[in-house]
Amino acid sequence: MSERKIPYKIYLEESEMPKTWYNMRADMKNKPAPLLNPETLQPMTEEELSVVFCKELVEQELDNDNRYIEIPQEIQDFYKMYRPAPLVRAYCLEEKLQTPAKIYYKFEGNNTSGSHKLNSAIAQAYYAKKQGLKGVTTETGAGQWGTALSMACSYLGLDCKVFMVKCSYEQKPFRREVMRTYGASVTPSPSMETEVGRKILAEHPGTTGSLGCAISEAVEVAVGSEGYRYVLGSVLNQVVLHQSVIGVEAKLAMDKYGVTPDIIIGCAGGGSNLGGLISPFMGEKLRGEKDYHFIAVEPASCPSLTRGVFAYDFCDTGMVCPLAKMYTLGSGFIPSANHAGGLRYHGMSPVLSQLYADGYMEARSVEQTAVFEAAEQFARVEGILPAPESSHAIKVAIDEAFKCKETGEEKTILFGLTGTGYFDMYAYEKFHDGKMSDYIPTDADLQTGFDGIPNISL
Repeated sequence: MSERKIPYKIYLEESEMPKTWYNMRADMKNKPAPLLNPETLQPMTEEELSVVFCKELVEQELDNDNRYIEIPQEIQDFYKMYRPAPLVRAYCLEEKLQTPAKIYYKFEGNNTSGSHKLNSAIAQAYYAKKQGLKGVTTETGAGQWGTALSMACSYLGLDCKVFMVKCSYEQKPFRREVMRTYGASVTPSPSMETEVGRKILAEHPGTTGSLGCAISEAVEVAVGSEGYRYVLGSVLNQVVLHQSVIGVEAKLAMDKYGVTPDIIIGCAGGGSNLGGLISPFMGEKLRGEKDYHFIAVEPASCPSLTRGVFAYDFCDTGMVCPLAKMYTLGSGFIPSANHAGGLRYHGMSPVLSQLYADGYMEARSVEQTAVFEAAEQFARVEGILPAPESSHAIKVAIDEAFKCKETGEEKTILFGLTGTGYFDMYAYEKFHDGKMSDYIPTDADLQTGFDGIPNISL
């Protein structure tokens, strides 16, 4: 088929939307290591996890065997409000770059929350409602997850308590107000409202916070409040599972036109969007059916894959959550106040960490100003203002397109455009005013975090 017959936007029919989530763990030879109880250092049981998480989500978290898990009809119906999401052929960007590469992006920002986070938010809220709970607690970095969860909870009539990383709370007041519009309470983290928050503030006065801090506070409130459970926007196996709808739709759309990507790129903080985008393609690679080049892109200021260690570590700064084996900078690592709030987590999804350790993916770190240069270039030619997180993937997609320009190769590049940046104008203002820095932690900075990683060998 002639490439000019491929439309600018490829939409699936509603009838073609995924009916199941794809579970990569079923095809992984080396499964992610189990979560450990922080008190006993033994694998967490279903009963223990159910104190923190909803029962059916715990079952999904522990399921390493079922390749496909059915999406409940109620969730499928909700998905139809904004899915299927478009797969876009970036003709304008290709022309601007004068590259022989063919560039596609899966756009997940076409919903009220502005990002891919809604795919898992509605699933987790649905299971909480089904269990008869009063509400849920959570953390949020840039605010996209908190926005998505508040929207899902409002739809289902659940209470929603959000602890938002303090620097993002201050930098992104409008996203905070969207959450409040949907009925959520939003607290800057670390706060004086929890025991762990008070402890963190005592040890780190004036801290701008981190996702690890916010997780600790949200878990404390969930465990101490009857009828509440904690839900997480990234990292966990269940979240990567829910986000597989991104990749499944992308693959279905590409298959319609006989297109096979050579390179698949996603930004990586906790790993939910990257894991979701690559899921069906990685499945083919794991099964030996096809080969793809996967690239995880993270900020140079929080480089868990590129400079972290693969070890058991606490998922939160307060050390109240289970331990996960992942690439980590240490649960005590507090990243600089960069503008990609959703990529400020000290660790990486256990699923993606295991895949990276086994050599299935490449990882790159990029500096903040270069990311915003790529974001601005993309906005000017493709007409979408991207979120700072998504712009990490854009930066590397442009890099790969330039490589094709040098070599003459007509590679096909797919990247994830996870959300919009319309609530990130403070960050764009800093960039345009020349006040944005490129802080990169020194080895000594990282060592402080590494020193706090528990010595566990299983």
